Amino acid sequence: MVKLETDRTSRIFRALSDPTRRKILRVVANRDASAGELAFPFSISAPAISKHLKVLEAADLVVRRREGKTHRFQLNAEALQTAEETIKRLTGYWNRRLDNLDKYIKKEN
Repeated sequence: MVKLETDRTSRIFRALSDPTRRKILRVVANRDASAGELAFPFSISAPAISKHLKVLEAADLVVRRREGKTHRFQLNAEALQTAEETIKRLTGYWNRRLDNLDKYIKKEN
């Protein structure tokens, strides 16, 4: 079970690592959009936007819905909560480490 969650978290952060995918998420956070609507502002090909959307889907960050021949995408905010929880854990860890370093430096001076 731990490996599954780690893999999911890794997929989320991999998806978030790309600026184009982050911009796509900003769009679908405000409204559902088709692949064509998502590709337009980026001036990239349909196959390229499709690859980005597949990465976002694999990370469970977007959900695809069919409306006839059109595929529409919407944000799955639950997956972002996973990323947020991971960041909070890491922030807590580093804050404790930096506090300990600060105490050590003050003690040595």
